Amino acid sequence: MLAMLGSGFLVSLQIFFLTLLGSLPLGLVVAFGRMSTFKPLSLLVQFYISIMRGTPLMLQLMVVYYVPYFGFGVSMGDGYRFTATIIAFIINYSAYFAEIYRSGIQSIPRGQYEASGVLGYSQAQTFFIVIFPQVVKRILPPVTNEVITLVKDTSLSFVLSVPEMFTTARAIAAAQKAMTSFVVAGVFYYLFNLVVAAAMNLFEKKMSYYHE
Repeated sequence: MLAMLGSGFLVSLQIFFLTLLGSLPLGLVVAFGRMSTFKPLSLLVQFYISIMRGTPLMLQLMVVYYVPYFGFGVSMGDGYRFTATIIAFIINYSAYFAEIYRSGIQSIPRGQYEASGVLGYSQAQTFFIVIFPQVVKRILPPVTNEVITLVKDTSLSFVLSVPEMFTTARAIAAAQKAMTSFVVAGVFYYLFNLVVAAAMNLFEKKMSYYHE
């Protein structure tokens, strides 16, 4: 049982890390679109964010998986299940991260942009050298909450029969007619959350060089 759950846990880890790898940078791009002075783009991005945040992730998983077939008549095969899971998780979490980025960026006093311009920094240099480190410091608590939520949300991929830990635990429970596998899976999730929380807390301490 432990070997099977361990195999499922590795799939959960893949979903977790690939989601962060895609959604964190994409969220920054979405945030820029949300703050754009070009109104059509800003409104389009706001609509995207409202859809992603206003509908269940489980539904989004099903839409991403079934649209190629029911929308375009294209059969993607069983291998697409994992790909669809990653796509759905990335576009969902990028919307949440975008709002976190936006709130952090807009919390920085405008005077810092003006001072950086006086010192000869370009807009890109101002953002990445002066503004972004402060934004990271400010948004770490809400980002940590989202990352911890992601650990638990990986279990939603069971809806596409991706063999992650919860899907595996459910199959074992059905075969053994016992709840032991769910208990063990729960311990796995809990310990993983502890590790993630500790890592984020360590990162937050590393960023404590900056004082408001």
